[in-house]
Amino acid sequence: MKRISFFVLLLGGFLSAQENNIDISLQEKLETYTKDFKGTAGVYVFNLKTGKQAGINADTIFPTASIVKIPILIGLFDKIEKGELTLNDTLLYRDTRAYGGSGVMQFYKDSTVTDLRTLAALMITYSDNVTSIWSQELAGGGESINPLMEKIGMEHTRVNSRTEGREKKWEKYGWGQTTPREMATLLVKIRSRELVSDAASDEMYRMLSNSFYTDYALSQIPPYIQTAAKQGMVNKSRSEAVLVNAPSADYVFYIATKDNQDTSWDYGNEAWELQRNISAMLWNYFEPESNWEPAENYGELVRGLRY
Repeated sequence: MKRISFFVLLLGGFLSAQENNIDISLQEKLETYTKDFKGTAGVYVFNLKTGKQAGINADTIFPTASIVKIPILIGLFDKIEKGELTLNDTLLYRDTRAYGGSGVMQFYKDSTVTDLRTLAALMITYSDNVTSIWSQELAGGGESINPLMEKIGMEHTRVNSRTEGREKKWEKYGWGQTTPREMATLLVKIRSRELVSDAASDEMYRMLSNSFYTDYALSQIPPYIQTAAKQGMVNKSRSEAVLVNAPSADYVFYIATKDNQDTSWDYGNEAWELQRNISAMLWNYFEPESNWEPAENYGELVRGLRY
């Protein structure tokens, strides 16, 4: 029989989104941080211990960009649980799969042997586009993933790309779509072992705890604190989902943006600054005694590495 954990008991309060659970002080802070953003910003924050929450445009639909890879990951593990796939399945990479953007598999030699676990890990850790498209196919595409999202209560979280009947949604939102509350909910469901199975949830969480993209919200959280995270970015939309295993209590947040005026890819992009600033505020809000601050030269170091 499935165990009922502490986090599962908390999940009911999380999903109900009761108005009397609003953290007024945090709500005011989020309003201050987002009010001057040049575009549309959405934020949702939930403390898994207290049940308190706060949000800005929490139920507004935003493009996911690469954050759609979380629903794809869930779709893959659903197939694994059903016995249709295994993590050790041998796959053959062909260079016809090469696709631009992020990731490393596009540089593999033709006919390189790989496996499903490598696909899933590269998709989440490096946001690899080749492995993500391949994983989406193996998961049954949007035709399988979207009904799964609906089944677990996600009204708006959908795969749009390469999905019949969602062409207009793809034109509007791109690869995928979600709301800040729903994507935060998915992370909490994984954390609480509510998706697919206990073992599948644990393995998905481990993968999400190994993000390569530490430049944004993650840079404002101590490196010795575990986080589960996924980032998504295109010119006019930069978003990030993070669940923090903080000492006082786990907390989750999703920062979404769209219609961004600043479409630059510099370290100081306005949306990325928003992600860093909100993440820093949240860490200090929930862990006021930590006395940890990012190194003063962190931004300079990262600019030199990637920008």
